[in-house]
Amino acid sequence: MSMQSFTLTTDFLALHSKFYHLTSSMPLKNPKLASSNLALAKELGLNEQALLSSEFVEFMNGTFQAKGSIPHAMAYAGHQFGYFVPNLGDGRAINLGKVQSYNLQLKGAGKTAYSREADGRAVLRSSIREYLMSEAMYALGVPTTRVLGILSSDTSVFREREERGSIVLRAASSWIRFGSFEFSYLGQGKKESVTLLADFVLQESYQHLKERQNCYSELFIEVVDKTVELIARWQSVGFMHGVMNSDNMSIAGLTLDYGPFAFMERFDKSKVCNTSDYDGRYSFENQPFIAQWNLLMLAKAFSPIAEQKPLEEYANLFMVKYKKRYLQLMSQKLGFDTKEEGDGALVAELLSVLQKCEIDYTPFFYKLSHARFDEIIATEGEVQELKTWLEKYEKRVLNQESQESERLECMQKINPKYVLKNSMLQEVIELAEQGDFSLLERMLQIAQNPFDEHKEFERYALSVPKELSEIRCSCSS
Repeated sequence: MSMQSFTLTTDFLALHSKFYHLTSSMPLKNPKLASSNLALAKELGLNEQALLSSEFVEFMNGTFQAKGSIPHAMAYAGHQFGYFVPNLGDGRAINLGKVQSYNLQLKGAGKTAYSREADGRAVLRSSIREYLMSEAMYALGVPTTRVLGILSSDTSVFREREERGSIVLRAASSWIRFGSFEFSYLGQGKKESVTLLADFVLQESYQHLKERQNCYSELFIEVVDKTVELIARWQSVGFMHGVMNSDNMSIAGLTLDYGPFAFMERFDKSKVCNTSDYDGRYSFENQPFIAQWNLLMLAKAFSPIAEQKPLEEYANLFMVKYKKRYLQLMSQKLGFDTKEEGDGALVAELLSVLQKCEIDYTPFFYKLSHARFDEIIATEGEVQELKTWLEKYEKRVLNQESQESERLECMQKINPKYVLKNSMLQEVIELAEQGDFSLLERMLQIAQNPFDEHKEFERYALSVPKELSEIRCSCSS
């Protein structure tokens, strides 16, 4: 399909105008396509020729409008670092419409009615980070928004320093947030507003619930369950979001709004990846608790259309459900093909050893999935706690009926060789800011294929010096 025949729909605009504001893009100066995602494009019906066309750059830059597209920004509220903010909204995101199962959105395309004092822009640095990380998470099986392409430009954007302006073309099955419901709960006519939004969400993401007698309660229950799955997967792969405000939580259970994120390197359960998070509210170990807290805020927003107490009771089951699912995922990473009573304790003991020995999370599981016990000990040193745990682990897997080769094969499909470290992303960014996008394309291949060997990129699978593993980002982008 060419860009000329590319057609979008805008069902969201059937809602009351309080939920959105029509807007238009502010084009970048001398836009250049930094990278495009052919794999995702094919899902949308676009071919490589369409991605290489001038119309695709113009589409991303807002100077070419696809058929059916009506650009708009969405309104939402949210709890930010625990404090309620009633008027947020898409301050630098412009929704274009839907194609197939994806809603397309431009991030960094200029001011909207919700920008307040901000400039509505994104910088190349943050655009590259979101692009690569969203594809990495998708390849790891973590529910996520995605990116179709990113633009670089000669537009200057000022953050801590002058940077290149950029636009990201994002794609998601839904852009509705917990904060969207918190917004609908505000003011007069709560029941009507929340009902309108809930009906839209049922149509967009939960059609199987539409005809249920208690469809709104069941919608909330499924949102809880999807959030359980999301957070369990985050924790199992060692992902830290950094800004788990309720407006950054997806009603469809997606990883949403990539900012100062990081993958765990040297394991530290109290790790905080966001330099703006002074109190550690969104630390790695707090992520499940914050998810539950956000669900309780969502329960209140649902109260005009469903009895609040049962919703809160279900939300309070989050930790029980999360711990069960997390143990299942960790058991898969460890190659357990049956459940045994001591598995939870063995996982907890492993995390304690990883923390005490400052062991790099992903390489440890990769080596374990290749039965490189001697290499693990050689790398980490003669640490008795580690040796003791490995002995317990060997004894545990020897009790299984499956052959070692079968177990390792299953583990190798779950434990990646590569995750995107902040130091890797920084290498890409530094070259891209000079106009060299070659490493960006190579890193995209690693992100999309994290289980492959990629012998030419072997150094990226290795642990980095401690000072590089401590690279953190702020909310500034």
